[in-house]
Amino acid sequence: MRRLPIRALAPLAATAVLGLTGCGTQTAGEPGDAAAAAGDRTIRAQQVMRLTEVHEQTGATLLEGPAFDKDGKLLVVDVTAPAGEPKVLRVDVRKATSQRFYTDNRGTFTSAQFSPYDGRMYLTDFSHGDIVSLAPDGGDPRTFFSGEVDGAPMNPDDLAFDREGNLYVSDSRGMSEGEAKGRVVRIDRTGKKAAVLADGLEAPNGISFDAEYRGLWVSELTQNRISYLLLDADGAVASRHTAVRVDGGIAQTDSIAVDADGNLYQGLHGRPAMAVFSRNGERLATVEVPARAAEGLESATNVAITPGGTRAYMTVSGSDGGYLYSFTALAKGVRQSNGG
Repeated sequence: MRRLPIRALAPLAATAVLGLTGCGTQTAGEPGDAAAAAGDRTIRAQQVMRLTEVHEQTGATLLEGPAFDKDGKLLVVDVTAPAGEPKVLRVDVRKATSQRFYTDNRGTFTSAQFSPYDGRMYLTDFSHGDIVSLAPDGGDPRTFFSGEVDGAPMNPDDLAFDREGNLYVSDSRGMSEGEAKGRVVRIDRTGKKAAVLADGLEAPNGISFDAEYRGLWVSELTQNRISYLLLDADGAVASRHTAVRVDGGIAQTDSIAVDADGNLYQGLHGRPAMAVFSRNGERLATVEVPARAAEGLESATNVAITPGGTRAYMTVSGSDGGYLYSFTALAKGVRQSNGG
């Protein structure tokens, strides 16, 4: 999520502060050598539906965290939805219809993902530093985690689960001050133990495991870079380095998804597009909203790829509202491309 200039979401919570360019002519589905087209390929996304309008109370709408449930319905978070309006929507992508899934009077939710451990949906509350979980039907809300980690409160943005159900959270602490205080926090699956795995990050945003669960990709919004954190057998960070520098122009790095081949789908704030990279840092493609539809759209924050399939659904937002766009991904969807 977020963004420069950083916006205060006072109508949502008094303490809340939250703070897209490809070239070429090849489009998805055209024949050709993908390797030869690397960096030149443009994938044109197609509109599925308009999900939300700008909320009068908050002056914005911002869609995030798409995740498919076990029934194939897509759950989408609206970060700026005010109290009482749907903060999580359940979408039938085949029928292009949506319905309210969950709301409350407090949360500023920025991501969603289902746990492999208990099957519940987990939401990050950026404003209050909480992790909230819901039953698969949207009921039974629980505060899974709240409070300080190593003496400092969190601003949890995105999250990823390991195979055992432990949570890895991008903590954008320090973003409002423009300071490198961001962290990656690991919370065990019981919610009782939390530890800082990495600190000194610049507004960490997207977070996803690689295809083999050996390490974490973490995007740093204000630096337009993706860092790689190699993990050891205990889930601690063994090494850390800058893996990809994203030439985004006015756009900044948002959320990350990873497909079955290990490709990274890097969401962008500032332009309704996504940059796609190989695990080796090669620019493979740019996913773009058609130019005729791009006016009034300012970000493509995140994507969910259909589990076991290649149909991808991208959350796009701006002054014209919040939309779902679809495209064909470069490889099949897996857990790392479903939420976060």
